[in-house]
Amino acid sequence: MTMHTRTLGTTGPRVSALGLGCMGMSGMYGDADRDESIATIHAALDAGVTLLDTGDFYGMGHNELLIAEALRTAPAALRDNALISVKFGGLRDPDGGWSGFDGRPAAVKNFAAYSLQRLGVDHIDIYRPSRLDPDVPIEETVGAIAELVEKGYVRHIGLSEVGADTIRRAAATAPIADLQIEYALVSRGPERDILPTTRELGIAITAYGVLSRGLISGHFTPDQQFAANDFRAHSPRFQGDNYRHNLTLVEALRKIAEQKGVTVAQIAIAWVLSRGDDIVPLVGARTRERLTESLGALDVTLDRADLDAIDEAVPAEAVAGTRYAAEQMAMLDSER
Repeated sequence: MTMHTRTLGTTGPRVSALGLGCMGMSGMYGDADRDESIATIHAALDAGVTLLDTGDFYGMGHNELLIAEALRTAPAALRDNALISVKFGGLRDPDGGWSGFDGRPAAVKNFAAYSLQRLGVDHIDIYRPSRLDPDVPIEETVGAIAELVEKGYVRHIGLSEVGADTIRRAAATAPIADLQIEYALVSRGPERDILPTTRELGIAITAYGVLSRGLISGHFTPDQQFAANDFRAHSPRFQGDNYRHNLTLVEALRKIAEQKGVTVAQIAIAWVLSRGDDIVPLVGARTRERLTESLGALDVTLDRADLDAIDEAVPAEAVAGTRYAAEQMAMLDSER
């Protein structure tokens, strides 16, 4: 495996071709092992991964503290290479519930102050609102981040899960490095309007959910059970007939992967890598074993025949179920 690099848009930093999404290390997919999580972050840095993605609301600050510990205990050379991307604005309650999103300028600066403290850093490399606050113009939210850039607390501005019109308005306010959005073989909505817009404006994509929460990893069985505190226990794509149908897509993909001598997860990640040098997949590995498998995708080359076979096995609209439950889908500017 050779770690390549890609640039986040025309104004952003150069990062590893794969980033590490750390959300799952803070309980979103059930319980996680803290020591193994830190070891996985260390292994990622050692393999040349430089982009670590988090959100200040992942585990109500737990994820930022975890990353801080991992960086503090990593060799200095690796620690210095790490770039941290932080999403903000998600409002939580003590029960773990969601209460909306806050993009007010005063809140932006408040969230940033807490993240800087939890992460133990003097700046955040990429800072982005996690969702569009419907009550605050995107110009005001991005303008507040731009002020943090001027003061040196933030290096680059990103966006997350917003549509083409919002992207244009944000980019007219300040330079935008990247848009973070779910993009995978079974989540191809960005191809319609969003990806053409980001490419026109010189904005990169950091793609999360590249394995659709593990759905197309090849590791799940029809009788899979998910804990009550696991996001997937409530995700439409993992329910009943939807789940059984979606696993048939995985088996079709498995045949192609086996012909190439790779795993299902590797071919799914390689597909996202193949969509363009302006796309950086985020892999949500929680263990060193899964990280090693994901990194193996960097050595998978897909030719035209492979891509055609993949499209036939997993057509763009073949997946059953939306990527979030209805109330969460309604919060996505990117789906409007």
